[in-house]
Amino acid sequence: MIDTASVVIGLIILFVGGEATLRGAVSLARVLGVSTAMIGLTVVGFGTSAPELVVTLRASLGGQPDIGVGNVVGSNIANILLVMGIGAVVYPLTCEARAIRRDGTMMLTVGIILVLLALNGRVGTVEGGLMVVALACFLGWSYVQDRRHQSAAGELHSREADEPGDLPIGGLRIGVYLVLGLGALVGGAALLVDGATGIARSYGLPESVIGLTLVAIGTSLPEVAATVVAAMRRHTDVAIANILGSNVFNVLGILGIAALVKPLPVADDIASIDIWVMLAASLVILPILVSGWRVTRREGTVLLVFYAAYVGSMAMRLPS
Repeated sequence: MIDTASVVIGLIILFVGGEATLRGAVSLARVLGVSTAMIGLTVVGFGTSAPELVVTLRASLGGQPDIGVGNVVGSNIANILLVMGIGAVVYPLTCEARAIRRDGTMMLTVGIILVLLALNGRVGTVEGGLMVVALACFLGWSYVQDRRHQSAAGELHSREADEPGDLPIGGLRIGVYLVLGLGALVGGAALLVDGATGIARSYGLPESVIGLTLVAIGTSLPEVAATVVAAMRRHTDVAIANILGSNVFNVLGILGIAALVKPLPVADDIASIDIWVMLAASLVILPILVSGWRVTRREGTVLLVFYAAYVGSMAMRLPS
């Protein structure tokens, strides 16, 4: 009971902390004169992935790497099947062709990289450093392209920067948002990981399963909220961009940073099953996006059915 309450409270605190951190970071970037396209490409991407980052670091440093790795892999699966599915059911998601080609291709590329690392059994310090460098190079290249060609991707990332809604004004309020937001992320992550670990131990569940499902869904709440709001506002191209960008950040940024702090072993079940599910989800969604440059309500429903089947299949891994 205590562990369940810890998970629920931790999820709520993570959601609130993620929102506060995102709004404070966007406001700070605007005060510093950062372009809206760059804010959308970097600050929004990092902001919506902040819960995954803090939870993965907390799990890794606390000796629960399976929860940390499972969180990233499970979050990427949830982003494509659950979050995009929910968004499409709310309102059909359309996308801008040129913008999706770049970010979608990058999402698939990092997915293949993660498969190769999983087959190797671990994400070491060197690999983590290379992943962070690769993310920095991608962001730098994207920014240069957006500025040079005034590309559709740049316009899309500019609209992403406008999605958070009401933002704090003034240095003191921005500082309060950032401090309280980051504090909530740390505290919420501690409650979530500790509670999830307690549940896993009390029921004999593998920590990887907890990370892939309960923790992953919880840390994907910012993406759920951002996607639903964007869909309701009919800013559906922004919703898709948020999802694709989040998946890139999760692999290169979150796993990369976590591996720099402490090498991450990849559990056998994640390497043999879930990493392939993540890659398959990426391979499935890209043809859907490019076929009609949209995700219909029917396709969104199919994505949700696939996610329900995936979560249901976890029962086969539970101890008898």
